[in-house]
Amino acid sequence: MTDTTRDILVTSALPYANGPIHIGHLVEYIQTDIWVRFQKLRGHRCIYVCADDAHGTPIMLKARQQGIEPEALIARMQEEHLRDFRAFGIDFDNYHTTHSDENRELASLIYTRLRDAGHIESRTIRQAWDEEHGMFLPDRFIRGECPRCGAADQYGDSCEACGATYTPAELKNAVSVLSGKAPVERESLHYFFRLGDFTDMLRRWTQDESRLQPAMARKLEEWFEAGLADWDISRDAPYFGFEIPDAPGKFFYVWLDAPIGYMASFRNLCARDETLDFDAFWGADSEAELYHFIGKDIVYFHALFWPAMLHGAGFRTPTAVHAHGFLTVDGQKMSKSRGTFIKAQTLAKHLPPEYLRYYFAARLGGGVEDLDLSFDDFIQRINSDLVGKLVNIASRCAGFMHKHFDGRLAAELPEPALFEEFAGEGHAIAEAYETREFSTAVRRIMALADRVNQYVDEHKPWVLARQPDTLGQVQAICTQGLNLFRVLALYLKPVMPELSQQAGAFLHDDLAHWDDAARPLLDHTIAPYQPLATRVERTAVDTLLGASREDLAATDSANVNREQTSVTDTAPAGEPIAGEIKFDDFARVDLRVARITHAEYVAEADKLLRLQLDLGGEQRTVLSGIRSAYEPAALEGRLTVMVANLAPRKMRFGTSEGMVLAAGPGGEDIFLLSPDDGAVPGMRVK
Repeated sequence: MTDTTRDILVTSALPYANGPIHIGHLVEYIQTDIWVRFQKLRGHRCIYVCADDAHGTPIMLKARQQGIEPEALIARMQEEHLRDFRAFGIDFDNYHTTHSDENRELASLIYTRLRDAGHIESRTIRQAWDEEHGMFLPDRFIRGECPRCGAADQYGDSCEACGATYTPAELKNAVSVLSGKAPVERESLHYFFRLGDFTDMLRRWTQDESRLQPAMARKLEEWFEAGLADWDISRDAPYFGFEIPDAPGKFFYVWLDAPIGYMASFRNLCARDETLDFDAFWGADSEAELYHFIGKDIVYFHALFWPAMLHGAGFRTPTAVHAHGFLTVDGQKMSKSRGTFIKAQTLAKHLPPEYLRYYFAARLGGGVEDLDLSFDDFIQRINSDLVGKLVNIASRCAGFMHKHFDGRLAAELPEPALFEEFAGEGHAIAEAYETREFSTAVRRIMALADRVNQYVDEHKPWVLARQPDTLGQVQAICTQGLNLFRVLALYLKPVMPELSQQAGAFLHDDLAHWDDAARPLLDHTIAPYQPLATRVERTAVDTLLGASREDLAATDSANVNREQTSVTDTAPAGEPIAGEIKFDDFARVDLRVARITHAEYVAEADKLLRLQLDLGGEQRTVLSGIRSAYEPAALEGRLTVMVANLAPRKMRFGTSEGMVLAAGPGGEDIFLLSPDDGAVPGMRVK
């Protein structure tokens, strides 16, 4: 064990109780679980809690559609989520729900403390109201034409085509996604959290290098530059959630009580474990470590709203927030039509779930870069690394040990210095795990596996086993090889706990502590070898993708984003032509050929790409809502057409200096316009 035992509380973002777990979600839970397992293997007290995010309008409406109560829906979804997490080895110390007494009490406590300190205010706002359904509509339950570019079938808060943000009142020809009718405006009293009261505290907190990755800290600077606005934390009835204590008919917005769910899950655990003290982990003077693992798209909730709420209510703030990127499959966004929008349950039926853990670990670093699941690379890594390198060591050595020595290891190692070198590598591998550089840890482990196989190849036990007088050398060589394999199985245990458990059963050793790597197994009997990993064939992957397509076609796939729904995935048939304009109106629009010199993702914006455009001597930056259809690398060097005389528009993610032209209804079906060969940057389109 390490010299100093740490108290660590870890959380992952709460999955929304409105849909299944898919492989995109698993990036986060696998990353978190690996880090937690590593800490426990090091001997620290590391507690991993999570919960289903169970409130909000989508859950209320889905339950209504199914003719059941919301409580029944969220109970069923929790069972399904836990089933999928267990399949992939995600080992929570407690998994709870935000629809709990603990969460209600803590949400009310935090709200009243913020209110009493003057950080809550109320004011009347105007909202869209669906007369047929008798309810106020969240922004994502309103669709219409973008007020900036005119794109049809856009959400009530932002445009997928041009990236503009606006209010539902600005949307043209708006309709409710529930009734299909135009909403009306009504006044409603809402409650706001004065986030700006915490500007100085949040600036210090977010710029502390130990709190956030540099890219996330830089991204949050844009919020400070724009000024931290008040945050609407209330919703009107009907709403599935907690009623605000002093406001009958008003409910906490799901994003207020969702992060409090971390605290509630831990409090629920404390009630069952007398060794745990809630205040020791969440009190203002807590010396425990608190880490949140989340996707980069929700950093502003966890690094602005959440620390401010905690600080204002007299609780401690997180030690750090670790963000990760999104998952693509074979270089593209997960797609239902291609079968790459894969549910966790579907993958578990066709491939060993631990193989996905290994692949993600082999690709994950400590930054926020997106991760691509290339199935060709997946097959190659599993077959080469796990089958061809790691378990090959055990299989080739174990046969000799049982055939000639009844499974008994030698009393000493022939090359103790080599074993000590492998044991010494544990320091660098541990540092890689600690800093979430899992790909570095895996790379080091596989480099050691190569050396073990090279050692066995050089000493050729299969040749020595032919002569009685050299059998003792065979036992020594295989004892060395199996002890080195044991070290590697221990180093890989956070990533592949099931494989390591099977390796421990084979070696008759529990592989319980990280420091056990320094202790060799000598004069010790091992069990007969059973295969620890098998090859993956391309046919298995093709079967998985086919099953995923069939699965998604046969079910009504739920949209799992909070307060988000969609009327259709395709453009309306026979979309009407816009109203007539005169030639002079069109002539005022300056369309130019532009070359995309650089493209990149916009962190925290799940629809935008940042494009650098060359207009033939002039450079422009454009934020374009085409992320769901294009990978940045595929755009670089491409010619397109842009509106060059559009007034620059300051957005939360930066300033956009124009607009590129694209066709299609949105989502994956966006088609960037391109001129024929021969056009050059700066050329005017007439």
